[in-house]
Amino acid sequence: MKLLGKIIGGIVVLLILVLIILRLTGFPPNERRPGLWLPGHVVATPADWSFTNRYREVQVQTNSWYGIPHSVTIFCATYNGTLYIGSLIPKGAPQFGRQWNANVLRDPHIRLKIGDNLYDLKATYVTDPVEHDAVMQSERKKYPDFKFPADSTFNYFRLSGS
Repeated sequence: MKLLGKIIGGIVVLLILVLIILRLTGFPPNERRPGLWLPGHVVATPADWSFTNRYREVQVQTNSWYGIPHSVTIFCATYNGTLYIGSLIPKGAPQFGRQWNANVLRDPHIRLKIGDNLYDLKATYVTDPVEHDAVMQSERKKYPDFKFPADSTFNYFRLSGS
């Protein structure tokens, strides 16, 4: 019994050390592989996000229900100076089946990484069909080489200062 307790205690200590190291160094996502914390410098939220058109992808860090951040690499688009992030939902998948979508709906406070800068923001799910379609057109214009599947749907989130 004492040996089992020592083994479990050692595993717990090891996991805590790994999390501390990851927290200090970050563990950003890489293309299709999700990550944890995003490293960088937090800066003020700009009034106009049109500069993001120079960036093909951004990274978003959401807050999971179990307390460890979840980050992914995604596309972004601007519409009327406002920044939006979106998620392609394949046909037959749940509307909010992607982990980061569910995290944002539960806790809208996110951290966005663009270049080396981090922005603390609030994400609001877009329900207005006119706004949704305008953002979709803006995204299609920004990514003309991306083949948007015709039978998929999109979730969009409007970003604002937190």
